Amino acid sequence: MLEPWLHDWKRSRGQRCSFWETRRMAEALATLLRPRYLDLLVSSPALPLPTGYLNSVPEPLERFGRCFPLAPGRCLEEYGAFYVGGSKDSPGSDLDPDLSRLLLGWAPGQPFSSCCPETGQCQDESARAGRLRARRQYLVERARDAHVVGLLVGTLGVARYREALTHFRNLTQAAGKRSYVLALGRPTPAKLANFPEVDVFVLLACPLGALAPQPSGGFFRPVLAPCELEAACNPAWPPPGLAPHLTHYADMLPGSPFHVPLPPPDSELWDTPDVSLITGELRPAPTWKPPNAPGCSALTPRPQLELAESSPAALFLSSRSWQGLEPRLGQTPVTGAVSGRRGIAIAYEDEGNS
Repeated sequence: MLEPWLHDWKRSRGQRCSFWETRRMAEALATLLRPRYLDLLVSSPALPLPTGYLNSVPEPLERFGRCFPLAPGRCLEEYGAFYVGGSKDSPGSDLDPDLSRLLLGWAPGQPFSSCCPETGQCQDESARAGRLRARRQYLVERARDAHVVGLLVGTLGVARYREALTHFRNLTQAAGKRSYVLALGRPTPAKLANFPEVDVFVLLACPLGALAPQPSGGFFRPVLAPCELEAACNPAWPPPGLAPHLTHYADMLPGSPFHVPLPPPDSELWDTPDVSLITGELRPAPTWKPPNAPGCSALTPRPQLELAESSPAALFLSSRSWQGLEPRLGQTPVTGAVSGRRGIAIAYEDEGNS
């Protein structure tokens, strides 16, 4: 049944197609499949709305950066998935952001298949989904071992992004970590390599702007999704296998049905022993501090002088073998100015023709 549709799709659009043309092709495919599958849904990308936008029309279910027109009384966990997309020229299907979000968030017990329209090949994605979930657990462990977290501001036009920054800064502070807010535009390996003191980065963007899982040689430090930082720093977050994979930071803010508040400071969840699955060492319990807690400015007498750590960046700089140019004032002899070389680097005037 899919062969005539795939042939028309390739003949009409070629290598690329626009959003509206893709929507028309998806409806044409759904028309062919509805006689065989009575309950069939066609999802569409959930485009972010600007701040202050009011919509009187009831919105469909939004998950994984897509909208699903569910009927009343139905839930998405009851459906299997059939993904149509991708390209034969792509280096790997694991790098497709849209497919990766669906594989991570779809119910593990439901079937999931994909089809490439250019080649017409279909395959079962269960094994690939398992690899992506294992990769996600590894990133959560990296975030738990991290001491410095970089919050990458990937959007300035989506609602509640300021509230999200405040939420994740308070979250990292409660977990005993330091956080830095970075606005670098689109993250690239060259940009993030300029911050070697940061252990992990977290990208705060719209659901359609999240990065796909990167290969091991991509970024110098791993780039996490907001839900992975929430799972690493919030001890009240559900355990692996029960927690949903959320693609939008707004789903973790207060007022969302998925929001899990931090436990109080005297909760036993903060004192639960935790062992790193990467290094095998015991993680110390974080010193819980409530947000915006007033700091104590009084000096405490010490029996001897001690060097206090001002920031992780300063500690990282002191541990490096080269810390930049050192002026050494008063330690170098004073000499008069002399004439330097003239010309360009490829041929100075005092060099021979040979």
